[in-house]
Amino acid sequence: MQKLNRILILGPESTGKSTLAADLANHFSEPWVPEYAREYLEKIDRSYRFEDLTEIGKGQIFQEDKLAQKAKKFLFCDTDLRVIHIWSEHKYGKTDPWVLEEIQRRKYELILLTDTDLPWEPDPLREYPELEMRQYFFEKYLRLAKESGFPFLIVSGNKESRLQSAVEAIENLGY
Repeated sequence: MQKLNRILILGPESTGKSTLAADLANHFSEPWVPEYAREYLEKIDRSYRFEDLTEIGKGQIFQEDKLAQKAKKFLFCDTDLRVIHIWSEHKYGKTDPWVLEEIQRRKYELILLTDTDLPWEPDPLREYPELEMRQYFFEKYLRLAKESGFPFLIVSGNKESRLQSAVEAIENLGY
């Protein structure tokens, strides 16, 4: 049985994570894991709370593991628990220990960190349209990517150049 290579797409809001995940899945004919937070937040009829972040994290992991069963060689993950950790720390000043433990347990062959050079796209679930805040979060994700020990690449430019750099990085890993 061939090894499954999980590729994590990480970055601030409105930086093209979902687009890149879908484009990579299409390019390699493999599944991608959508951001579960969107689905979860659209279902609740209130603002999210600290406890919701852990539930979102559990839903994200459940979806990732479920879709991993359908993947042959690659699974493209539009976000992971690092996003839950960053949001939790930013908004509540703490992170559920389960989230931190799972971050350490889960492995990715590559992190693709999406840059803030795409224009902001309004969305009722997004909170920080200011470039300064997007850059603030980018720096936090960059720090986590570096600390992860996994190879990572910052992807920037338009949709086509992001896809091209991501495909090259994946192919250069030798998978």
